[in-house]
Amino acid sequence: MLMLGIVVGVGILSFGATKLLYSTVSLSGARDHPNERSLHSLPVPRTGGVAILGSAMLGGLMLMAVGPADVWRTPSTGWICGMTLLLVTLSFWDDRTGLSPGLRLSVQMLAAAGVVWGGSLQVSAVDIPAGGVLVLGQGAPIVTALLLAWMTNLYNFMDGMDGLAGGMTVVGFGILSGLSWIGGLQDLALMAALVAAATGGFLYFNLPPAKIFMGDVGSVPLGFLAGSLALKGIDAGLFDPWVPLLIFLPFVIDSTVTFCRRLFRGEKVWRAHREHWYQRLVLAGWSHRRTLWTEYALMLASGMSAVLYVHATDLVRAEILLGWSAICVMLAWAVRVTEYRAHNRRRASE
Repeated sequence: MLMLGIVVGVGILSFGATKLLYSTVSLSGARDHPNERSLHSLPVPRTGGVAILGSAMLGGLMLMAVGPADVWRTPSTGWICGMTLLLVTLSFWDDRTGLSPGLRLSVQMLAAAGVVWGGSLQVSAVDIPAGGVLVLGQGAPIVTALLLAWMTNLYNFMDGMDGLAGGMTVVGFGILSGLSWIGGLQDLALMAALVAAATGGFLYFNLPPAKIFMGDVGSVPLGFLAGSLALKGIDAGLFDPWVPLLIFLPFVIDSTVTFCRRLFRGEKVWRAHREHWYQRLVLAGWSHRRTLWTEYALMLASGMSAVLYVHATDLVRAEILLGWSAICVMLAWAVRVTEYRAHNRRRASE
């Protein structure tokens, strides 16, 4: 009961800290000014991540003080926390001054390497439902580090609309926490619960029209934590790699497809743009709220399918993966159709 109280307290603390950050100019100096690639029209503070990560870290210290110490004394937990703090520092500086893409990526890869080699967390094999096992062999650490770096960045890519990244964090980390608690992995359950609670306090002010953004100081460490905590669950045998993929599927599929499309066209993929599915829907005439609630529905659906996957037979697992593959293809088609219809309406009105 005491641990639950601390988790709830973290949400309240984040709520208060976020309100302070958006209402006090001196504390929220970093602002996101709209440009041709933005979906907002007025400058918005982008330091909400300070409230999220600061509250979650404080909650973690409190849990360490009142709970069993051995729960937190694992190499992987220490490396995850240390590397997250490194990314918080880097991203806070980036929000205020702007850093080169090369420097940001180098530090992100360093953080990923710390968790993979220092924390001894990696994906060694991938079970293919009803199809055997894909063993990664000696390349496992490198593949894992690259995937963790990609998760770090795709979360940042998807933080481009009011309430989107915050909602994914509450849903995704909440499901990770529940699965971990049921599976007996207490430290993972508590870490994920703290992040979900802290983000919930922030999300109230981030729903459209947003009063504050989380900024890179929020999205980059949260993406890193999503990947790192997933690795911790995989390493403990709590679930296989398909489960976190399903939990965060709306972010993973949108970012990956968009990145590959832009890379194929020879574009500078590190530059800001408005080609993600959610951005294209808004530009095609959907309201922010309609787009956001559609994304939330997808998050909940994919998250619940991840829970089902954990307890399903191999045949059902294969059906879940094939089903979501088909859904993703249909979603890509639906976005194209929406854009086409919006284009035709504009032409008809001219």
